[in-house]
Amino acid sequence: MSEAEAKKKIDIDNIQDAGLDQGVAKLTPEHIEKVINQVMDAETGARMKMYVDTCVHCGLCSEACHWYQSYDRQPRFSPVGKVKQTIWKIVHQKGKLTPQEVRELAVVAYTECNLCRRCQQYCPFGIEIAYMIAMVRRICHKLGVTPQYMQDTCHSHSATLNQMWVKEDEWTDSLQWQEDEARDEFPDLRIPVGKEGAEIMYSVIAPEPKFRTQLIYQAASIFHESGADWTMPETRGWDNSNMAMFSGDTELAGRIVKEHFESAMRLKVKRIVMGECGHAYRAVYDVGNRWNAWKMFPIPVIHSVQFFYELITSGKIKCAEKYPEKVSFNDPCNISRGMGLHDMGRHVTEVFCDELIEMHPNREHNLCCCAGGGVINCGPPWKNKRILGNSAKADQLKRVVDLGVTTIVAPCHNCHGGLDDIIHHYGLPLKLKFLGDIIYAHMEKTRAVE
Repeated sequence: MSEAEAKKKIDIDNIQDAGLDQGVAKLTPEHIEKVINQVMDAETGARMKMYVDTCVHCGLCSEACHWYQSYDRQPRFSPVGKVKQTIWKIVHQKGKLTPQEVRELAVVAYTECNLCRRCQQYCPFGIEIAYMIAMVRRICHKLGVTPQYMQDTCHSHSATLNQMWVKEDEWTDSLQWQEDEARDEFPDLRIPVGKEGAEIMYSVIAPEPKFRTQLIYQAASIFHESGADWTMPETRGWDNSNMAMFSGDTELAGRIVKEHFESAMRLKVKRIVMGECGHAYRAVYDVGNRWNAWKMFPIPVIHSVQFFYELITSGKIKCAEKYPEKVSFNDPCNISRGMGLHDMGRHVTEVFCDELIEMHPNREHNLCCCAGGGVINCGPPWKNKRILGNSAKADQLKRVVDLGVTTIVAPCHNCHGGLDDIIHHYGLPLKLKFLGDIIYAHMEKTRAVE
């Protein structure tokens, strides 16, 4: 089946989602108007007004969007088209929307925009469309119209403060298990749990103990080889992911970040090192302090890319033998556009890989994986729409395959999820690696068993 035929087969305008459908069924026009105007009046202010009044509808943002490129350049998928279908409708109708119109807002905001901020790079006025769409999500959340899979994840966050409903004993059991595994290779390795006064608290996202425990093993090995003074929390606060940031539940999102920092403060660490996740880093580093009304976050926090760069440039980690295959580096939106870590990521990659071939565009102009911004967490009903919504990324990957690339290095969990779906759907002969995967496999292991 061709890509065009696949798109015709999926009726993207009639996808059922219990969270949206059941939420819409409970709405009344009066409640809709009240909630919309409360949010617009109390939570947006001059910033939203300036964006709405400044946009001249020029459409220069259109080509920046992978959804627009992938869905045959239909105007509805352009960033300005999404704003027209959501915020402009809200403003022009003064919140007087029908329940069906609210569902349409939710579909656009949750499933057709990754909040990747690429469009902002091309707007002549620098309008942050991602902020506008995020406020639409905020309205939908307060109206109880959220994709079911995403809301289930937020319920897990609310009950357990991790997105995978990992119980406290399961968390510590996972750490013990990975320590036991690693000690076969590094006899004196420990995963310090709840150690007060360590220099570093290391935090991860919940899919690691749930599905990718080998990443904890690898990180522990890197910490051990480098001689780092580190620990991990024994209680809630170890999961740095934050789906509430994407659902529009800012109260819960702030609570998650607060617990994360309070875990670090309780352990009296000097700084936090976060695992390879883009959205989690943005939530904690860039947004969480404002949610909690802090002038600045209470403890310094860095992403793994920064930490690996630091270990390599200081000589604490050295390459024993380079990864022999051609690789390309995928820039995660939240640590490239959001933090400018693209050159650090490339430095680490080039130290450990034989040849790095760039995909184009790259760095802050790289195309999103189409999983970020919570879109992958909208779950199975929206999966095929999401994958077909990034044929532009598949084309980008195909071009590096033609140059001999066999491996994509992506220091972000969401990127792995999105790229894995694209690779399988479009039949691309590519492997995915985290930086930690490559560093662990190819670093000098002076403290390992001979």
